[in-house]
Amino acid sequence: MERGNNVNVMQGMLVLAILAVLSLSASAKLFGGFGGGLEHGHHDYYAVPHYSYEYKVHDPHTGDMKSQHETREGDVVKGYYTLHEPDGTIREVHYTADKHNGFNAEVKRIGHAHHAPVYGYHHHHGHLYG
Repeated sequence: MERGNNVNVMQGMLVLAILAVLSLSASAKLFGGFGGGLEHGHHDYYAVPHYSYEYKVHDPHTGDMKSQHETREGDVVKGYYTLHEPDGTIREVHYTADKHNGFNAEVKRIGHAHHAPVYGYHHHHGHLYG
């Protein structure tokens, strides 16, 4: 008889375990999972990207002189940057970017280039016969 009692106890424990799992599963569905309370649908929050920034560098010691300005409203980015080239000209770039037209830039060079003189080897074309 002892063996029959062990089987009955094991069957009873199995039934309790199954009921516990079913109970947890039902409550998880009712209350929105194990991590949260009641949820009535999914909310997707989307903020339209929007920013504006500007910076300037003017370092007479190194000669580094440049600036940039950029804005973004939604999927459209607009901006420009300038920099002083070693030849004395200023490069100015105005650009736009969006999902329909891609990236477009207009580049201007302001001023006249001033190149340093080049000193090189001078070869004489005369021949000396002795």
